[in-house]
Amino acid sequence: MASHFALFADLENCGGKKSMLIDVIERVKIRGDILIGKVYGYTDSHSDLKETLLSNTFAVVPSLRYGRSQKNSMDIQLVIDALDVAYTNPLIDSFCIVSGDSDYVPLVGKLKSMGKFVLGISRSEVASGVFMSACSEFQFLETVTAGKERPGPSGEALTAKDVNDLIVTILGESGDGEMLASEVKGVLLRLRPNFSEKSVGCSTFGKLLSRLSQQFGDFTVETEQYNLIVCLSQRHSQPSGEQMTRESFPRIFGRILREYKEDGFDRVNPSILKSAVQAEYPDFTERQIGLRRFSDVLRALEREGLLALETDESGNMLVRIP
Repeated sequence: MASHFALFADLENCGGKKSMLIDVIERVKIRGDILIGKVYGYTDSHSDLKETLLSNTFAVVPSLRYGRSQKNSMDIQLVIDALDVAYTNPLIDSFCIVSGDSDYVPLVGKLKSMGKFVLGISRSEVASGVFMSACSEFQFLETVTAGKERPGPSGEALTAKDVNDLIVTILGESGDGEMLASEVKGVLLRLRPNFSEKSVGCSTFGKLLSRLSQQFGDFTVETEQYNLIVCLSQRHSQPSGEQMTRESFPRIFGRILREYKEDGFDRVNPSILKSAVQAEYPDFTERQIGLRRFSDVLRALEREGLLALETDESGNMLVRIP
């Protein structure tokens, strides 16, 4: 059974960028229905978000700057709204909080004590360790947006490639890479209510799955005890076969850093960068490229001009992408 979510997003934390907000909404919709959505800190500079907010029936809390307590007033408003929903709306069983601020830890604790599931999402550069640990589940915004195939806007008709990419995303989030066809269709309709098999030339969803499987090869379709099961193909799930060497590692890291920059991230935590590299190159080690520690790798990349190393207020290292 799909979860029923309330989603509360701090626009400052997710960069106020349309693509990031869409990625967060889609990540949550894969898990369940968003019954309530609200963003905090909205200003005229976020006007490109209007279509996304309206089409998902989100409410906005504008940023009215007055005095030094502006940020704290937004935090307090989010807490009040979340608790109000938790106490008055019995349909909501899950919350998504897009912020990494440790000030929300008491809120997370209260929601969990009421039996609510709490998903936290935040940029790695501002994520608090105690907030991450407090959530039922936590995801870095960089991993939510990484490697996304982006179909056209939700109001436009979907192409066969759009549907294929959405199914691959859904299967990738399923844990074991397989789901019942009926479950896949349910999630597809949450992500794209305008989806129809007939709009892409098929009379049934099963026929569409078979066609996409043969055309793109990203997933397979199997029958088990009269159930149609969709499985992410081994070819799609296997990492790159390219080997990382002393000569190639600056180019590989540079490409991954550019992808983060294109997605709107100016800074990332080093652990996020290393995880992204290991997702593509599971055998990667620092000694493989003649270095001892990952910090040595970062300094080598800094000398190449591919990144700059900084420290945050707590003295933790951050990677700034030029």
